[in-house]
Amino acid sequence: MVIAVIHLEDQNWFSFEKTPGYVQVGYVLLEIVGLVTAWLLLTRPDRTAWLLAAGVGLAPFVGYVLSRGPGLPGYTDDKGAWSEPLGVVSLIVEGLLFLTALVALTAPSAPEGRAAQRQAGAPAITERDHAIR
Repeated sequence: MVIAVIHLEDQNWFSFEKTPGYVQVGYVLLEIVGLVTAWLLLTRPDRTAWLLAAGVGLAPFVGYVLSRGPGLPGYTDDKGAWSEPLGVVSLIVEGLLFLTALVALTAPSAPEGRAAQRQAGAPAITERDHAIR
């Protein structure tokens, strides 16, 4: 959600005045997918939600580097503006989301983790154990 808000702020909220048009479309898609991904992560954080989260973190990060480095076709507004405060905050948030998504996607799921523990000799959790806790 924070990534969507940062990009809404960067485009003056609902002014939709980013040019060229493909940059504006990218902003709107990122904001929509960011909000949908946040909802999915809150309601059912499955593999699909975490894959979307990785994309929401990585895509604007790549856009930041390209727009400030070599530049994008027809878009020079941010070229060389590496230390713009909102952009730096955005990079931090995007990087954290991407890393969190990678951890979530590569960590063993809870049932698999329990099965691995049992194979390693750890005692299984029983209904009685849950009642004690």
